[in-house]
Amino acid sequence: MAAIARWCVSHRIVTVLLWLAALLGVTVASAVAGSAYSNDYEVPGTESGRATAVLQEAFPGRGGDTATVVWHTESGDVHGGDVERRVTALLDDVRSLPGVAAVTGPYGPAQPAAADAAPSGDPAQAPTGADGTAQAQTAQAEQTAQGQNAQEQAQAASNQISADGRTAYATVAFDGLAEDIPEAQARALVDTVGAASGDGLDVEVGGTVATLAKGGGSHTAEMVGIAVAAVVLFLAFGSLAASVLPIATALVSVGTAYAGISLLGHVMTVADFAPMLGLLIGLGVGIDYALFIVTRHRKGLKRGLSVAEAAQNAVATTGRAVVFAGATVCIALLGMLILRLNFLNGVAVAASLTVVLTVAASVTLLPALLSLIGMRALSRRERRRLAEHGPQPEVPTGFAARWSAFVERHPKKLGAVAAVVMLVLALPTLSLRLGTSDQGNDPASTTTRQAYDMLADGFGPGVNGPLTLVAEMEGANDRLALNRLSDQLDSTPGVESVGPVAYGGGDTAVLTVVPDSAPQSQQTSDLVDRLRSDVLPAAESGTSLDVHVGGITAAYDDFAQVIIGKLPLFVGVVIALGCVLLLLAFRSVGIPLKAAAMNVAAVASAFGVVVAIFQWGWGSELLGLGRAGPIEPFLPVIAVSVLFGLSMDYQVFLVSRMYEEWLETGDNRRAVRVGLAETSRVINSAAVIMIAVFLAFVLSGDRVIAMFGIGLAAAVALDAFVLRTLLVPALMHMLGGANWWLPRSLDRWLPRISIEAPESREPARARIAPQRASGEGELVP
Repeated sequence: MAAIARWCVSHRIVTVLLWLAALLGVTVASAVAGSAYSNDYEVPGTESGRATAVLQEAFPGRGGDTATVVWHTESGDVHGGDVERRVTALLDDVRSLPGVAAVTGPYGPAQPAAADAAPSGDPAQAPTGADGTAQAQTAQAEQTAQGQNAQEQAQAASNQISADGRTAYATVAFDGLAEDIPEAQARALVDTVGAASGDGLDVEVGGTVATLAKGGGSHTAEMVGIAVAAVVLFLAFGSLAASVLPIATALVSVGTAYAGISLLGHVMTVADFAPMLGLLIGLGVGIDYALFIVTRHRKGLKRGLSVAEAAQNAVATTGRAVVFAGATVCIALLGMLILRLNFLNGVAVAASLTVVLTVAASVTLLPALLSLIGMRALSRRERRRLAEHGPQPEVPTGFAARWSAFVERHPKKLGAVAAVVMLVLALPTLSLRLGTSDQGNDPASTTTRQAYDMLADGFGPGVNGPLTLVAEMEGANDRLALNRLSDQLDSTPGVESVGPVAYGGGDTAVLTVVPDSAPQSQQTSDLVDRLRSDVLPAAESGTSLDVHVGGITAAYDDFAQVIIGKLPLFVGVVIALGCVLLLLAFRSVGIPLKAAAMNVAAVASAFGVVVAIFQWGWGSELLGLGRAGPIEPFLPVIAVSVLFGLSMDYQVFLVSRMYEEWLETGDNRRAVRVGLAETSRVINSAAVIMIAVFLAFVLSGDRVIAMFGIGLAAAVALDAFVLRTLLVPALMHMLGGANWWLPRSLDRWLPRISIEAPESREPARARIAPQRASGEGELVP
């Protein structure tokens, strides 16, 4: 590490230019190549995955994605007054918009947007569900493309008007899939529909395409987080130059990673929230890592070291801890690969790429920048004091020293208080329910949420998430059994309605089942289980009929079940790897075990906060996060990876200083007291920065990112202010010298790695050698 720092300081201009060139080059390449994100929740081997495969084979050439225009009249019905005239004119305007292939409404048959519009683009004669992706409508669209008679068209039109006649909808089919539709086209649709509201007529638009109109949003979240970080850094350093460097380092590395993730989407499946997640993690850890190194650099300057020596020493000491902490984060993130889910593989690699680049920038770009600003890393007052009084030892004083001594005097009482706090916050995690949010969870002011609610009020909550039953048949008996199944489904508890059977060739058929409950409700999940375990096996008995339950709701349930099944293995692997790293670093059995327990506590308590806000709805609407709903099924996996990594960060920075003092003195009480006193201020400053960055992402308007932001912010707050500065030192005081116990046989077998200052080993070896010679104890440094 010292050699790397020495080269970067000696070639500081070259180092800065290389990083800027990397940022510019990757950004340009990303702009030229474009993005290729994909949210593919399909899990091979599940029943919903089989249903999708059969459906795609039976109905090839699916058209583009869709949007749903919904209107509601306050008085009369949708045929009365001038409602029909106004909406017909609106649909004509929509039909003429760029990218629109066809519009199907209740006032007449489907009309193509152009003479050459592909028939396969005809939309379904039913709402397209929460996200405009209900496969059942695809099958019905194909049936429409094959030619419906006038009676079927009339029936389809009547199905698009609610029973009370006051709500209706039309389906807008685009000529491309959502990922290929420009935001401008989606915005044109939303603006056109919005202009038609008024005078007792409410018109809204939902579906996948409508979601695109939200765009990427402004960069308010990032700017707020960076602004708060700048203030905290200035208060901590008192130097504007020193305050700017951590932010500049993080921005360069995260910017490079952000563009790199866009390119990564061309070679593997990367979710569309991965860049924002990488940005969230990268800004938090990037600023923090740089903060730790700058703090060590400033200490070196105050001790009388030259600028170059201080920068090299900071990277050779604290830089080691940064690399170790970053490696821990990456290992935790890459642990997602053992789940073998394409959707999560891309997220894991993307987030790990961001962390790798932030670590690399911290140990290369940062020392180069530190050498450029010279003594301005210190405030004017500090430079004046150094010039007048010379180098002086920096002794921990103030609140940090008093708090450390207070914990030393009352470890049992304070440890008990901390444990109770963590336990209470973790209780909501017991009611965690995994599921996928949809447009029903959007903020109440959005057009997608209002369209969702209007459909639910007019046609029933299940219309936003129909189930798709895909049947494979071999003969006439199977067709008869399928017809009987359709009648049986009508009388099945939890079913609101059953659509007509659509045949796709001689051996495949599809029918739509609309639940009487919302897509996210437990009743809908229970209906899926009931169909699979009771209704469908009874219908298939004695025949070769094979029916699969698919659709977006069933797919999300299957995805959640796969995650739940693999989560224990994943958590176990991540904990084991983290323990091995800490065992190698600190030559102790107790330190890794305590770290694992603390990490589990931080994760459980953070999830308790997430459940209370997002699932129970405590303040979710007030915070602009939309209606309460289930927790995203992939959130536990990604959050566990990130939280374990971030928890390890503070563990490494806190315990490494304690370890240095233990090697120097062999006094556990002093090691814990000094380590806490010297690191608590910088850990707390780093935590405030990270919390501010994470909470700022609540302003992004994205529910998933807001979940990550609040969860990570809660975890960091609890980790820094409850665990690392209270519970961990309290436990270490109670355990005494046992903190550093390691069997001699294991010590000889384990390889040695170092994350503390190398020079701290020499006095320790001189002190411990006589103890070993006389056979005293098994405390191994």
